[in-house]
Amino acid sequence: MGDPQPTPPHPPTASPRALTRRSFLRASAVFGGGLAALAAALAPLRHLDDFPTLDQFLQKYYRELTPAEMERILRRIEAEVEREYGVRPQVRDVKPLTGVEYVYAHNLTRCIGCRRCVHACVAENNLSRTPEVQYIRVLRLPHGSLDMEKADHNYAPEWVPEPDHFYMPVQCQQCRNPPCVKVCPVHATWQETDGLTVIDYDWCIGCRYCAAACPYWARHFNFTRPSIPKGQLNPDMAYLGNRPRRQGVMEKCHFCIQRTRVGRYPACLEVCPTGARKFGNILDPESEVSYILKHKRVFIQLKEELGTSPRFYYYFDV
Repeated sequence: MGDPQPTPPHPPTASPRALTRRSFLRASAVFGGGLAALAAALAPLRHLDDFPTLDQFLQKYYRELTPAEMERILRRIEAEVEREYGVRPQVRDVKPLTGVEYVYAHNLTRCIGCRRCVHACVAENNLSRTPEVQYIRVLRLPHGSLDMEKADHNYAPEWVPEPDHFYMPVQCQQCRNPPCVKVCPVHATWQETDGLTVIDYDWCIGCRYCAAACPYWARHFNFTRPSIPKGQLNPDMAYLGNRPRRQGVMEKCHFCIQRTRVGRYPACLEVCPTGARKFGNILDPESEVSYILKHKRVFIQLKEELGTSPRFYYYFDV
């Protein structure tokens, strides 16, 4: 998978709002006549793909929003999605559950490399089709090796599984010590109490520091306007999850936050034909993932030597 990219230096501690929008607005007030001038300047640019509205540009930081303010934002997003795709979605701000820490466990013995998880993720999470974005990368490795330099994610056999190979899907590892969070200069990404590292797409400035810091290739940047064919949009959306993302921002796997925080399994788990994927609350001693971590003999945390402490575990039936 290659060597991890050098991590940019951590920016000085500051209020998230002070780092971007507030400083910009102060400058606009001085040089452009205040918010009225700013609104007038933004108006002619609305024909550009994904250029933010004034409401989007002035939106407060996620953790500072009142329930009423969030409700207005959700209704705005619903209206924007309906105009774009002709479907009225339900967009929710789903919060972490108390006493929950999500982990994933993947049985490498059972995985057959069919990539159904990849395509289910694309459909569930409204990922761009053109250009195509995939949160899950399935690696093919020769038996007896965990050398990532020997991994191939472009395999295309007529049938899977292939003799003498096993398969390792890689996605966001939901690290306990996430390097991506440390380098974000505007705090647009953070770790929540249930272990999920999330992104506020309205706050992201697209600097790609997080992509450089992530050793798992889990961060994806929208270089062009994402494309989702009409009729293929999933209308069940979460603000920090699968709502359509705009050009120029980062995105990644979030363990299907719109599903898991309301008691459902991730989409990739539900379509797995062999039951290789296991997901649950590690704080519950009776959960399936707790049993696996206690009783299986082999555990692999990908690149654990980097100190990221992933919440994604790999194991074999031995």
